[in-house]
Amino acid sequence: MTAKIIDGKVIAAELRGRVAEEVARVRREHNLVPGLAVVLVGNDPASEVYVRSKHTQTQAAGMASFEHKLPADVSQAELLALVAKLNRDPAVHGILVQLPLPKGLNTEAVINAIDPAKDVDGLHPNNAGRLAGGFSALSPCTPLGCIILTKSVHASLEGMNAIVIGRSNLVGRPLVQLLLNENATVTIAHSRSRDLPGLVRRADLVYAAVGKAEMVRGDWLKPGATVIDVGINRIPRADGKTRLVGDVAYQEALEVAGAITPVPGGVGQMTVACLLVNTLRAACAIAGLPKPAV
Repeated sequence: MTAKIIDGKVIAAELRGRVAEEVARVRREHNLVPGLAVVLVGNDPASEVYVRSKHTQTQAAGMASFEHKLPADVSQAELLALVAKLNRDPAVHGILVQLPLPKGLNTEAVINAIDPAKDVDGLHPNNAGRLAGGFSALSPCTPLGCIILTKSVHASLEGMNAIVIGRSNLVGRPLVQLLLNENATVTIAHSRSRDLPGLVRRADLVYAAVGKAEMVRGDWLKPGATVIDVGINRIPRADGKTRLVGDVAYQEALEVAGAITPVPGGVGQMTVACLLVNTLRAACAIAGLPKPAV
């Protein structure tokens, strides 16, 4: 038995198509154009590629895209002044400050300065707290994508045993809350967990978000489990170049799992698509409109 490969490209494209339809509808019916502002500080190559992709996809969905590029040596005060300006701008419904920020800038202060209603990364303490309390909130994009990918395999996650390996504020912690909202039974594990293979072996749903290349082995998995691999790690190849691998040993997992996301072509595709969802939701909420149908 070989696992079903969950195609993030196809699922993300479908989601972007639904977002574009809803954007066209709110524009037609309410004269509302959702706007996303992305702030990039410094010139980290990976961040630049990601920001370019966000810009292209935002425009393709019919939204307004505002890019702000600041030098790596920008002061904290200047960055906070830009965030304050975007908070006040009625054309901007979503604000995303690309992380990580260069050394010397206080990430927490910058996140806290974003208007929670425009916090499409879902990192503001207001949104994190609302999510933890089971209230409606803007959720971080990657965990949201993980849930959508899982639901492409299982219509309902109710009662399923899930394990989340990793406890970051960006993925692990919010993913646990989203799984609880789906009525899954959730274990949160990390590098200090005892008998991690044993914990993973009990899970119907495995989410690997630990940032260690191919850490989760095939023989850790329960046969037929659904595996969502959030990791993106570059490892050297024999020819001196690098290749991208996830946190799961993919070839081993293919033999055991029921379904699995590839790296690349899995979760990464969903993150930008879910950013568009959050921007559309934020725009509708700010305008006092009903929640869009995505």
